[in-house]
Amino acid sequence: MKILLIGGGGREHAIAEGIKKSKHNPSLYALMAKKNPGIAALCEDFLLEKETEVEKVVEYAKARNVEMAFVGPEAPLATGVADALWDAGIPVVGPKKACAIIEFDKAWARNFMKKYGIEGCPAYEVFTEEKPAHAFIEKLGDVAVKPSGLTGGKGVKVMGDQLPDLEAAKAYTSELLEKGSVVIEERFIGEEFTLQAFVDGKSLVFFPAVQDHKRAYEGDLGPNTGGMGSYTDAGEILPFMLPEDLEKAKKIMQDTVKALSEETGTGYQGILYGQFILTASGPKVVEFNARFGDPEAMNVISLLETDFVDIMSAVVKGTLGDLPVSFSKKATVCKYAVPAGYPENPEKDSEVTVGDIGDASIYYASVYEKEGKVYTTSSRAIAVVGIAETIAAAEKIAQNALENLHGKLFFRKDIGTTALIQKRIDHMKELRG
Repeated sequence: MKILLIGGGGREHAIAEGIKKSKHNPSLYALMAKKNPGIAALCEDFLLEKETEVEKVVEYAKARNVEMAFVGPEAPLATGVADALWDAGIPVVGPKKACAIIEFDKAWARNFMKKYGIEGCPAYEVFTEEKPAHAFIEKLGDVAVKPSGLTGGKGVKVMGDQLPDLEAAKAYTSELLEKGSVVIEERFIGEEFTLQAFVDGKSLVFFPAVQDHKRAYEGDLGPNTGGMGSYTDAGEILPFMLPEDLEKAKKIMQDTVKALSEETGTGYQGILYGQFILTASGPKVVEFNARFGDPEAMNVISLLETDFVDIMSAVVKGTLGDLPVSFSKKATVCKYAVPAGYPENPEKDSEVTVGDIGDASIYYASVYEKEGKVYTTSSRAIAVVGIAETIAAAEKIAQNALENLHGKLFFRKDIGTTALIQKRIDHMKELRG
């Protein structure tokens, strides 16, 4: 079987590895904006092209007689790559544009949740003008401010974190309004977690819950990033969660898939990513994404025991409910190595060499290869994943791997550590009273 992967980041390297492990021995092809050395090594052939160039994607897929495709990032989904491939007779794991809007238009997503009474929606309003927006900020008193469109996971700012007070929230709102509409919503207090699922239009297969760490520096300080690392526990839930928290989050995602089908007349086929915040009154929805998270994909794909290509086939055929899907009952810790100075002043074009990383898995992200050597760009460079019986043991494997990557790199040492996880547990105990 010939499979096309669209995208060239760390998430896509993990997807490529999942595909190549299949017992079906598929031939893998890739279309990516920059050459990812990890993906290239797994491919029969690849094309360097913008992932949003719909016609080029379809042309390449047809030229290689591709039988199925997987769209990794959000931007090509927003430009309708999945629709065009289906129209060309090539089934796709990745929702059509009508459904992917749940990620690329945050105003649409909130209005959709409200219309269908989907649980976990905050008090919010969508604004195009400054005066009413500022008045709503005053009314709520504690807010999150979001641009409506795609921002690579870095556009949302919340009071108490990036916005110190109401005046800062108003100033950021004014800045965003120059570019488009803005969503202002109540700020939830709690612990964030990610729940991801394969979806075939009706059935959902859930991965274990993951916690990502967006902040650049240890102790959850500094600016937001695309994600500095993430972990899963040896089971479905995280140490600060209760089983009923997971069940509520699953129900929200099931209701969302059903409502999307009703609203758009199109079945959602691909990955649905729910970003939740666990509050004193249960899980609330921060946002939905129409694809795997990065780094969360590296955690959960590593745990998959069922054949990845079998799951892809079930997603596109609508038979996911008939396929038993299982995961290894182990913990994972993923940590990103990023260029020194990231995210404000990253050192680009610095060579990275990989030493003895032990039992860890390695995923190349935003790097490039020249004359057999790997160099950094201005974004996250290389992710490593440790897998073990406990989070603590997985963290040691990941940390050892990081320390054997050589170059002008920076990373957070605290992700997956007992101290940081205990902080999460204590926080939720305090909130639950």
